[in-house]
Amino acid sequence: MLRILRHGVFGLAVLLGLFSATPPASAGYPDRPVHWLIGFSAGGPVDIVARIMAQWLSDRLGQQVIVENRTGSGGNIAAAAAISSPPDGYTLLFVAPNNAISASLYKKLPFDFLRDTVPVASIMQLTNMLVVSNAFPPKTVQEFIDYCKANPGKISFASSGNGTSVHMSAELFKVMTKCDMVHVPYRGSAVAFPDIISNKVQLIFDNLPSAMEQVKGGNVRALGVTSPQRWPSVPDVPAIAETVPGFESVGFYGISAPKGTPPEVIEILNKAVGEALKDPKLVARLAETGGIPRPMTPADFGKLVAGETEKWRKVVEFAGVSVD
Repeated sequence: MLRILRHGVFGLAVLLGLFSATPPASAGYPDRPVHWLIGFSAGGPVDIVARIMAQWLSDRLGQQVIVENRTGSGGNIAAAAAISSPPDGYTLLFVAPNNAISASLYKKLPFDFLRDTVPVASIMQLTNMLVVSNAFPPKTVQEFIDYCKANPGKISFASSGNGTSVHMSAELFKVMTKCDMVHVPYRGSAVAFPDIISNKVQLIFDNLPSAMEQVKGGNVRALGVTSPQRWPSVPDVPAIAETVPGFESVGFYGISAPKGTPPEVIEILNKAVGEALKDPKLVARLAETGGIPRPMTPADFGKLVAGETEKWRKVVEFAGVSVD
């Protein structure tokens, strides 16, 4: 009996040793490519920043971070795909204001973004910029407002999709100035610019990175930025708030993952992004896009997304817009 007991204890010890030696599912993460879903077209502002960050993370993590463009529905197609993916850290989502806006703008989403995702890391803060076709007569924000009121319903504005900050910045402007404009959504701002340049659509409140690229190329004209004060990288462009007091639409870029993603994986990714945002070369590249690095803990980023969701809910209700 004693011998049996001893063998049993030994066997139990070996079994426990095996369990204790078994690495957690996230050990060695990542050991294969990571897919980063973004909800907008290639060449747009989100895509540009995502590819800059993905290259840095690929080099740092030792595995390729693959940017996948899943366009449509204001970024909700990408969000739905990410949320339905295994919560193992190998499918991530690029998070921007559209995710906070969609929570109230879209009435029939198959997911609850705050409930079904976990925050991973904040990347940067940026403003939008109001740019107009060179053929569009107004040269200032005030001239634009006056022209709009003199031509109600005859001006159209592009957006990178329903529910994006590009869309809602214009809706907020419409409400605060009483301008009557027609919304024309596109699958990303990159595909909208040919129509803006040709004056088929007159303007867009685009994210600063792609807007500035078009301005520098002489294709469109900048009238103002949507931040409450002038933006550091474009100090010569006035804030719209200088003409429309209280107007503000400042965006954020970051990363989320499906709910249930292991905390240790989130920690690895958050640390990597934080290190990236300390790299002078990467920070300089983000500055070229007009972005200001804004590293945060996952918890703080989660609070930011929740706060933005509530802020834009009020704007959606105030503007009286919705997407079924």
